[in-house]
Amino acid sequence: MTDAPHVGTLAAGLLGTIADVAGVTVGHCTLDEGPVQTGVTVVRPHDGDVYRRKVPAAASVINGFGKSIGLVQVDELGVLETPIALTNTFGVGTVANAQIRAAITANPEIGREWPTVNPLVFECNDGYLNDIQALAVQEAHYHRALQACDRAFERGSAGAGRGMSCFELKGGIGSGSRIAQVAGRSFMTGALVLANFGRLPMLTLAGVALGRSLAALEQQEQQKQQKPEHGSIIMIIATDAPLDARQLRRLSMRAAAGLARTGSVYGHGSGDISLAFTTAYVVPHLDDFIDVPALVSDARLDPLFQAAADSVEQAIIDALFSAVSVTGRDGHRRLSFKDMQANKP
Repeated sequence: MTDAPHVGTLAAGLLGTIADVAGVTVGHCTLDEGPVQTGVTVVRPHDGDVYRRKVPAAASVINGFGKSIGLVQVDELGVLETPIALTNTFGVGTVANAQIRAAITANPEIGREWPTVNPLVFECNDGYLNDIQALAVQEAHYHRALQACDRAFERGSAGAGRGMSCFELKGGIGSGSRIAQVAGRSFMTGALVLANFGRLPMLTLAGVALGRSLAALEQQEQQKQQKPEHGSIIMIIATDAPLDARQLRRLSMRAAAGLARTGSVYGHGSGDISLAFTTAYVVPHLDDFIDVPALVSDARLDPLFQAAADSVEQAIIDALFSAVSVTGRDGHRRLSFKDMQANKP
């Protein structure tokens, strides 16, 4: 865990990451080669075949300036069929192809006797630090990230987060978790974010408007305030609470509360997307009937909503605290939050 401040009143899990939700693992493949500063991150909801053992899920599009793939079918059917992949904007198609090939290799009936598979890839534009036109992400990078999935994983400038910026500082991968009490039972909720959004003067850290104090000169701050927000954030929420797809969509929407607390206004050019899934049960591909546990009543969802919002806010802070400074394309540089603080006059 980083030394980031703890937000909210709920306790975190042992790891303080999305991997506190049993069965969830994360892996990275990082490309750090001069002007190429990018990568792939994969979130596995369980260690089995996700096509055969689908996971209930739902998504919310808070602001839709994004190029993700797979959201339409998730919205229609309410399940995941592949692990979740994160990468840069121009890597989406390549990573989707890798997901399709992996699913076909494991299940040769896909696209023949069985329906096709729905790849799920989210993206942010890392073009400030990364030479995105190089199209450096290859299918092999998805496979490396998938193979690297583990409960312990790097945050900050790793995987898909390598070239991302957050509040004009170095951003990237962040994670957090919270324990919610619902009718006498404990449920774990965790979040992972790909943070690539925000303007420095708007940065709010644990309720403190810290961004203004980090701006070197008042004149520079005022100029930055006039610049539109073009960044994006992908927010993945996992829980072990038994919820259906409709309830998961409601849970995913609470990511917006956590995002707003950090200073985002979901700008015109921002792609802000949240997806929530549960590990409480799976949907077998071939079964005629599905065993669903007793679901949490809608009237008892508030603790889970709080856990989701707090986990997302914590994950964004974690991304800032975990990142290291990166120099990339054309000498562009993003200072980490810690280096920016160290350089304050």
